[in-house]
Amino acid sequence: MASGSVRVKIPRTASGGGEPSPLAGGAARPLETPTDVPGTFITAMPPLPEPTMRELEVSAVNPPYSYSRVTYNDRNKEFLYEAIEPQLSAHEKQLVDHVKTTLTKILGSEVVSLSTADKRAYLRGETEEYFRSRGISLSPLSTERIIYYVLRDFVGYGPVDALILDPEVEDISCDGVDVPLFIFHGKYESVKTNVVFADEEALNSFIVMLGQRCSKAVSVSAPILDGTTPEGHRVQATYAREITTRGASFTIRRFKERPFTPVDLVAMGSASEEMVAYFWLAAEQGESVIICGGPAAGKTSTLNAIALFIPPTSKIVSIEDTREVNLPHENWIPGATRSGTGDRGADGKAAGEVDMFDLVRAALRQRPNYIVVGEVRGKETYTMFQAMATGHTTYSTMHADSVKSMVNRLENPPINTPRILLSALNNVIIQIQARTEKGVVRRLKQVLEIVGFEPETNELITNTVYEWDPATDTFVFKGHSFLFDKITELKNYTAEEMDAEFQRRASVIRYLVQNQTTDYRQLWRTIAQYYKDPNEVMARIRAAGPPPPAG
Repeated sequence: MASGSVRVKIPRTASGGGEPSPLAGGAARPLETPTDVPGTFITAMPPLPEPTMRELEVSAVNPPYSYSRVTYNDRNKEFLYEAIEPQLSAHEKQLVDHVKTTLTKILGSEVVSLSTADKRAYLRGETEEYFRSRGISLSPLSTERIIYYVLRDFVGYGPVDALILDPEVEDISCDGVDVPLFIFHGKYESVKTNVVFADEEALNSFIVMLGQRCSKAVSVSAPILDGTTPEGHRVQATYAREITTRGASFTIRRFKERPFTPVDLVAMGSASEEMVAYFWLAAEQGESVIICGGPAAGKTSTLNAIALFIPPTSKIVSIEDTREVNLPHENWIPGATRSGTGDRGADGKAAGEVDMFDLVRAALRQRPNYIVVGEVRGKETYTMFQAMATGHTTYSTMHADSVKSMVNRLENPPINTPRILLSALNNVIIQIQARTEKGVVRRLKQVLEIVGFEPETNELITNTVYEWDPATDTFVFKGHSFLFDKITELKNYTAEEMDAEFQRRASVIRYLVQNQTTDYRQLWRTIAQYYKDPNEVMARIRAAGPPPPAG
């Protein structure tokens, strides 16, 4: 894929490319200055595209090579996300094309089996050998810029590599040829970028490359791609103009290496410390939970957060279409579905296909204590509820905005779960994405308990434990929890002892939040230690005292 076939709208610096000078009238400012070449830099920060734009933030994505800049245009009231990469002279662009063409011809299949680090080292060496063998003399900075683009396109993700490496980017969307890519940014939501596939052939080649990364074939005869990259990114793409009239398209949902934690839930205002302590007690008691909400409400993130409270010695089996759940537990079997090949048979499945139903059925033979299902939407749900009824704790998500709509989805095709079986479920969490004066926020709107089933009215009996008050953006305890009653009876607690245990766990969560313990392994060590010796953990928290003031 030729480097010139993808347009990245970065204005030239005043020096006109090549090696920009930091003395060029302030037209560009250095992002990274190598110590061995004083006064020069690999990547220059270009001036703002329009005078009505304001720079909001600049972040290092892959220093000293790629950076991101978010700007706001006061004229049209729009954000713009810019991928800032090394700027090449015309001569350097030609060299990038020649090097990539040569490497495409000489690279063998043995390179595929190398690790990412080894691939980068190998390609760097081959590029430097290319220059030596042809007597090409370049400055160290020109060499680094060329090698960056070679590695970006062969090992990385080409023109979207900077977007994929940015931890603030959640989704990357391309709608067609010569249309700016859009991202969903953690701070600024849906934002237009400066990356554009200006050439149809280049975009088609990129879709084929995505298919190869996902070990899937995409072509005119099979123009829809749905897969997962080795890094865990979820890819959905269409090839050429077979089904999308503006040209090929793709959506990449980035896999988060650092999973969402209970501390993140509290820090982002999605839940309170007391609610998280409630989830902790529910996980310990083996309460089954379904998290309901609309698209992008944060259901899977909340699922991962509360699953961290599963006791450390429990056996867990997770089942997903795409790997998103990430747990520190050693006794954990992560499972993912697999697509088949060829035409679908009478059962609706292609040869070799493994769907959610197959995985749920297989999980029951593995004797797990906890089953985590990424999202329920088909016949696997009936099997999951049967597992609940036989004592397996299950965590899952589904698209619904209330208990009523959840029940309607569960008992109607294609799920067809009898309502009487739904009483095996213990908790329902309703999560929403709401627009407030703080912007778009994700909140746990309600935490409900399924108390029982009323045979005369054929209705589920529920109890609301916590509810979000949008007027004050706070979470209100509604006065009673049947989980607390269950624990009180099981452990022979008095009401005061039950409240004291709940407050201890809330104080642990508060301590982790105050110390910004967002690393899931470090957080889990504290939780696991509490299961073993709660007094030791509480003594450590008391000894630590209040955290120092911020700043």
